[in-house]
Amino acid sequence: MKPFSITLLIFTLFTLTACDNTDVVPNNAQEHAVQGSYAAALNSNGSLAVVSSINHGISVWNLNDNALLYQWSHQQSEDNLVLAIDISDDNKFAVTADRTNFAVWSLENGENIGFWKIQESSIRDIAISNNGRYVLYGRGDGKVIHIDLTTGRRIEFLGHTEKINAVDLSPNGYYALTGANDYTAYLWDTRSAQVVHRFNHPSRVTQVSLDREGRRAFTADSKKQASVWNLQTGEQISNLQFRARQKVFSAVRFSPDANQLLTGSPARTIALWDANSGKELQTWQVAPRKDSRPKSAVVYDIAFSDNGQIISESSNGLSETWQMNK
Repeated sequence: MKPFSITLLIFTLFTLTACDNTDVVPNNAQEHAVQGSYAAALNSNGSLAVVSSINHGISVWNLNDNALLYQWSHQQSEDNLVLAIDISDDNKFAVTADRTNFAVWSLENGENIGFWKIQESSIRDIAISNNGRYVLYGRGDGKVIHIDLTTGRRIEFLGHTEKINAVDLSPNGYYALTGANDYTAYLWDTRSAQVVHRFNHPSRVTQVSLDREGRRAFTADSKKQASVWNLQTGEQISNLQFRARQKVFSAVRFSPDANQLLTGSPARTIALWDANSGKELQTWQVAPRKDSRPKSAVVYDIAFSDNGQIISESSNGLSETWQMNK
């Protein structure tokens, strides 16, 4: 190896070590599923979690005191395997989905609002609006469905040509962000199914997220492009800066002011980013799932708490709390 290569390698290792917080332990860890979970969602400030566990169906937890609030079940499903969950921005409703059914629940009293069966194709991802009125779900056949549960109005978005991987819905239910295997993410109006912005990627789009105030969007593909977009202009604000040849995100969340971004990965990593520059600010690693070989865990959701901490929920069955650098 040439001398300059050795110097470069040493500098690279130092740089990685300098910003690496993967050995940091969480401030707190709460167990929600003894043998791990299939899916989980947090509310906007990380005070509430809905978890689909291997042995106990769907459980709802108050994370402030780790109290079990409700237990739900998809009894209409053959395998009761809930793989997608979302909580409305107003914290009043949750939607849970297995491959062919979805259910809406009240978070105020735990009651089921209703079950809906999907005939045409499997559900890939799902989202719910404030007041539990609108539900958006993406299917394996490339279609995205928006339903008004009050009136029964149903709109099919046909802009995608391949399997849907991720969907998000504005709190009022009027705008959808969807990403698919066709290398494209769309922001579209759910009242007319008209495209507002199209975001192109060099590979299949695997993750999308909307800022809760409708200012910014995040879209990421299966390789190198992970972008923050201005929703007023459709222009790119930043592209996340990472050295890996490819990086897959399993969860994403904007900070309340949309200037920072949290991401979770299928490889245990949580990262905090500057949304304006794309620079990585801090990283953590969640605990691996018990008895997993190799040691692994998928970060299902992350949130900014009201007291300046990070909350995560992962396939290890744990909710973990992390401290941000000041």
